[in-house]
Amino acid sequence: MKHLLAAIFGILLAAASPASGTLQRGDVIVRDVTVIDVEAAKAVAGQAVVLRGDDIVAVGPDAAIARNWRAIRQIDGEGKFLIPGLWDMHVHFGGGPALIDENKALLPLYVANGITTIRDASGDLPDQVLAWRSEIADGRLFGPRLLTSGAKIEGIAPLWKGTIEVGSTADVDAALIRLKDRDKVDFVKITDSTLKPELFLYALGKAKALGLRTSGHIPMALTVQQAVDAGISSIEHLDYAYHAGAKDEAAIAADFAAGRIDRAEANRRLGAGFDRATGMAAYRRFAAQGVFVTPTLNGSRIIAYLDRDDHSKDAGLAYVGPKLRQTYAWRVERAAKADAAAIAARHQQIEDVAAILPMLAEAGVPIIAGTDAGFLNSFNYPGFGLHDEIALFVDKGLTPAQALASATRAGPAWFGWLGRYGAIKPGMAADLVLLTRNPLDDIAATRAVDMVILRGAVHDRAALDAMLADTKAKVAAWDAAPKP
Repeated sequence: MKHLLAAIFGILLAAASPASGTLQRGDVIVRDVTVIDVEAAKAVAGQAVVLRGDDIVAVGPDAAIARNWRAIRQIDGEGKFLIPGLWDMHVHFGGGPALIDENKALLPLYVANGITTIRDASGDLPDQVLAWRSEIADGRLFGPRLLTSGAKIEGIAPLWKGTIEVGSTADVDAALIRLKDRDKVDFVKITDSTLKPELFLYALGKAKALGLRTSGHIPMALTVQQAVDAGISSIEHLDYAYHAGAKDEAAIAADFAAGRIDRAEANRRLGAGFDRATGMAAYRRFAAQGVFVTPTLNGSRIIAYLDRDDHSKDAGLAYVGPKLRQTYAWRVERAAKADAAAIAARHQQIEDVAAILPMLAEAGVPIIAGTDAGFLNSFNYPGFGLHDEIALFVDKGLTPAQALASATRAGPAWFGWLGRYGAIKPGMAADLVLLTRNPLDDIAATRAVDMVILRGAVHDRAALDAMLADTKAKVAAWDAAPKP
């Protein structure tokens, strides 16, 4: 009889809770939220998203998820919009060993702005950044996922510090082996301060053969297509892509290489020779050869209009340490030396260069959002600057959906990681941003961050505000400290 009563009780309990035997468990459920499908450029209302650890494990209509899933924490997403985590694919840390703490204090600013991954495009603290990458990955340091090139490859006695100097093919080989095997870099950065053009091309080809992605600045003595043919993976800064639209780019490169013209004259001729048909043909070749472009447009705009814009009251200054702010002076002073004609020319140049952005999109070139924020780059504030960058993309002709994709999908696409990042579906990383407004309607909505989920850990608005306040307090303390 006792067994019979127990059996009857079990049947009654199952009838009262029909789903109890099939409930699945997660750690977090975001309920009744509008999911932004960035790839399809559409908003899907009434969804729920289940997270377990650092994975998304279920996505579907809210009612269906509610029937089948339980979690320790449930987040009310009603009236809010969920996007994949943002990526800033061009940042810098540097200024020398004395600025390590001020650079480190920038890391939470990215998370507080919804940025869950950053790509360090090299500065003069490569070993420190490599150490931070490991510390973030294993939880000893708080910050966004950090990807880095380590030390950049350059020529002998270059302008930039923190480089691996190469003067021969053997030097290039050794540099790439060091970066690949010792530093295990995420990609390779190659710049053109003193690097011989032939070594630039050799480095691109050798890196590609080793399975390393490359980004860089293209020497004036080469055409952009030569770099593309050699295997460059991403072109950093929009002006290089602009150069590819000059009808006589090859002749200009040859004249510069032979010393018949200087850099200023080469730039003048490249601008004067820009032709839409030539540009579109070049950009279609970029797309066909899998080359991405990182415009870093807002940083260039800031420098172009330093004569007009007053940055002395920028809110972003409160989050940047005093020694880092001092590094801004180099570009500010250089811009201030320009006469009226030079100022007018740089205004026109930034507008001309920005005009190719929709051309790149039309040609099918993937556009990557990256800020160039960090030391030296005046008033381009880490974290905050990504929102300025993608807003400028829309101002110059991209749709909000295209701009959002540049900051959520283009980075993962460049690394070949779209199977893990850039969408909200099962199996993807639990790197998410909850917004109070729809970014497909207005790209400025990316600033309206209500919550950030980083590697499955939830940071609500209060936690994000605390991150900002902590960095701000550190900067205030550094400002108040006695000067040596």
